[in-house]
Amino acid sequence: MLPRLECPYAKLDPVSADIDAAMWRGIAPIFLKENIAGGEPLQATWFKAAWDERELRVLFHSVDSYAWATHTAHDAPLYDEEVVEIFLDPVGDLESYFEIEVNPLNAVCDLVLRRSLSGYKKDFGWHCDGMQTFVKTGADFWTVEMSIPFASLGSAASPAAGNIWRANFHRIDRPRDSEWELSAWSPTGQKRFHIQEKFGHLEFVR
Repeated sequence: MLPRLECPYAKLDPVSADIDAAMWRGIAPIFLKENIAGGEPLQATWFKAAWDERELRVLFHSVDSYAWATHTAHDAPLYDEEVVEIFLDPVGDLESYFEIEVNPLNAVCDLVLRRSLSGYKKDFGWHCDGMQTFVKTGADFWTVEMSIPFASLGSAASPAAGNIWRANFHRIDRPRDSEWELSAWSPTGQKRFHIQEKFGHLEFVR
């Protein structure tokens, strides 16, 4: 059964990656699951989501004994290192979706994927205009906050209360001393994330 998340309307604070910020206190964390078997990952990750008329706000908090990355350029292959990711399908027709990635160095990769006969075609020409991101790292964690303007996602992405998008939330963890691990809100059951039929249901509520 696909997961469903009620995304609450909120008074949004400035982007800060502060897990103790007032706007996040009343919102329950959603823990990612290991992507193949659906169990607990070796290093836990949770996220929270909220919205207002202008934007979708997402906070990721990842336990990590060694948070690392080398890529700093926009649209670099962040997925080859450590990263958190959001897949968004505002239309919900499972024909295309937006992918947004952020790594521990606050580098961003954003693109559109469109279904084709051979799989998905990647379009790196799209950029999430107006997006803000902030990253905090510590000895055993890294935290990312993303502000995603609805206007950057096209005319179909202006949600009202009760609207439902298809979505998924992910992490790629590459520890120093063990095999890399994928985790997801809605696990795909495979060693990959790009299975749109597995996207969960993100409902905007007030």
